Amino acid sequence: MSPADKSAGAPAARRAGTVGWGFLGAGHIATANVGPAVRGLAGAELRAAAGRDRRRTGALGAAACYPDYADLLADDSVDVVYIALHNSAHAQWAVRALEAGRHVLCEKPLGLSAAEVETMARAAAASGRLLVEATWNRWHPQTRDLARLLAEGVVGEVRHVAAVFDGADPDPDNYRRVAALGGGALWDVGCYAVAAVLAAYGWAAPTVTAVRRDTWPGGSADVRTSVDLGFAHGTATVLASLSGTGQESLVITGTGGTLCMDHPFTAGRGPAEIRLETVRGSQVRHYPPVDPYALMAAEVTRAAAGDPSAFLVPLDQSLAVAGALDSIRRAAPV
Repeated sequence: MSPADKSAGAPAARRAGTVGWGFLGAGHIATANVGPAVRGLAGAELRAAAGRDRRRTGALGAAACYPDYADLLADDSVDVVYIALHNSAHAQWAVRALEAGRHVLCEKPLGLSAAEVETMARAAAASGRLLVEATWNRWHPQTRDLARLLAEGVVGEVRHVAAVFDGADPDPDNYRRVAALGGGALWDVGCYAVAAVLAAYGWAAPTVTAVRRDTWPGGSADVRTSVDLGFAHGTATVLASLSGTGQESLVITGTGGTLCMDHPFTAGRGPAEIRLETVRGSQVRHYPPVDPYALMAAEVTRAAAGDPSAFLVPLDQSLAVAGALDSIRRAAPV
């Protein structure tokens, strides 16, 4: 029997002073990115993993593996539960983890509606535990610098934002093609683009003025959604698609200049930059390659250990994104 299998006996004791992590789900992001990030942290241990596929779950390298998610939530060596399940399962298992007294880092989108996110937030408040959306690009120095530049008003008052994110084309049997499981371009990659637009406008709620949708053959989830949004003093366009071209950009235009980014949502693969054209002249801000997943795991670990200075994606911003996605989904296509 594998030492990672719970049936092989109790896992080794946790090191003193470390934060124990447990993973619900063992898909690609968990195994290729978040798992290595947690295992590489001096102050963290990957204590447990749970999933249907024993081979993939075991590959995470956790101290214990469970076939049932509920068993992992009962493991008292787990302090933080990372939820990497299909989107329609996020709310249910986040609430159960919070009620079990665990902190939660949940893959994006946090919930499939603002109502789901509100339910999750109430569970977090009642339990006194963290609930954090794993929009990993938010921990990248490029994104954090963007937030600071916007707060400083470097481009003046924002008048227009154009956000584009074309993600990988999912395999035919992937849940991202199934609307009932929370699949589709808007939920999968549109949440990043919409968040960037809302950030540029101070997280104000938009008005949806036009929506265009294309679904995969046979219906179901959207392969492409484009939307026009209105704000009190400006507009925005968002294109979210899963056709695999890799097209990705963010352009923010204001009364005092323009800010451009070529890799606003997947920075970390290589060097990144923000280009500024303002009344004061041109500037290019450079950011070296980093592992945003490692930054995310480190900050969540610090917060779970009680460090109030740790950076986390605020829940009110996750709720704002969920509300905007609700409005886009409700809008009749043109």
